[in-house]
Amino acid sequence: MTFDINRPWMTLDPWQLDYINSTDTNCFLLCARQVGKSAACSIKMGKIACEKPSSKILMIAYTENQAYLLFFKTLQYIQAVHPDMICKGAKKPTKHQIHLKNNSVIMCYAAGNAGDSVRGMTLTNLVIDEAASMAREVADSTFPMISVTGGKIDLLSTPKGEIGFFYECSKRADFKKFYVSAEDCPRHSKEFLELQKQTMSKNSYMQEYCAVFISDLRRLFDEETIKQCCRLKRPGFINPGIYYIGVDIAHRGEDLSVFSVIQKLEKDKYRQVESIATRHTRLTETYDKILELNRLYKPIYIYIDDGGCGSGVMDFCLQNSEVKRKVVALNNSARPLNRDETQNKKILKEDLYSFMLACLEHHKLLLLDDEDIKLSLASVQYEYVVKEGHSSHFRIFGQWTHHAESLVRAAHGLRDRRLGIWVR
Repeated sequence: MTFDINRPWMTLDPWQLDYINSTDTNCFLLCARQVGKSAACSIKMGKIACEKPSSKILMIAYTENQAYLLFFKTLQYIQAVHPDMICKGAKKPTKHQIHLKNNSVIMCYAAGNAGDSVRGMTLTNLVIDEAASMAREVADSTFPMISVTGGKIDLLSTPKGEIGFFYECSKRADFKKFYVSAEDCPRHSKEFLELQKQTMSKNSYMQEYCAVFISDLRRLFDEETIKQCCRLKRPGFINPGIYYIGVDIAHRGEDLSVFSVIQKLEKDKYRQVESIATRHTRLTETYDKILELNRLYKPIYIYIDDGGCGSGVMDFCLQNSEVKRKVVALNNSARPLNRDETQNKKILKEDLYSFMLACLEHHKLLLLDDEDIKLSLASVQYEYVVKEGHSSHFRIFGQWTHHAESLVRAAHGLRDRRLGIWVR
């Protein structure tokens, strides 16, 4: 039977069947991208909830959006296979809970940085998705929930280096291990994987598609840095002042477009005041949002990634008298290396990230206490790429970096020496 993305339970791989039937033990899933770990977990939790009355299942991830993806697949499975089990009326499914007629309930919440938002529950099953991005405090907060019931834990993730509680659990004997490579998945074509292998570094390919813990891959922003810098609330009003805006533009509308706003408070002191994310946004809508933010904050500069789809937005901005002298395409920019600006250096992605990291570590910049921002920073990794016959170089990459990409552009305003004035 041909694989159907809406009915994955019809064409399960052998490892998926083994995992789904492993209900009496903790399970550790170290999987490559798009091999079916979320589909298998959603089916397993749906079966447990339907077949074991009074089951209490909690699904968590770093952010609510991440957790909801797994939760929605579980609801989709139950609706297709056991529709009569789902409660209606006051107990009908919501974005956070599915109640069944056998008194089982499946819950979905964001764990955040420490798991404090889900403390206090008693569970029969705990599922942690994308566990490699989470801090050890999440495990400390949630693992006790299954103690008195003899419940089970399922950990799912693509690896993120040899660090964190997810990596430590890979060594524990009380977890049944499932290691799944994209090269063993029948839904990945050999041609696609070969192309990825040619365009990615060996380390990142091994991590993303072979599900291997790589010691040479590290997180750029560690947990302590994220905790120390992400602690501001949104002001709720706009004060006159000096603002910078950074924009990360979605590729063909498929990903997030993110707009970050940073305000200068005093010399060497800055704060983020807003972060806005839009999904499936047309280029004209992104352009309109830039104009809206310009009128609200009157920024000195608006920094845009003009690569790919960003070039279209940049063209729109350059034709508008409101913003044409404010927009800066960082892909084509250079920063001065000396006082008289006779020597310049092209601004690279690694340069932007390194500068913002230094600002955070020296407490020059504080960010919003926002789970999407924290997740984005936590997902940024780096490596030193060494290829025979080529110079070694520092490379930064990540899976959920839209907020981080927007932030590093806005943070560039902290060192931009241009005055931001002109004569009509």
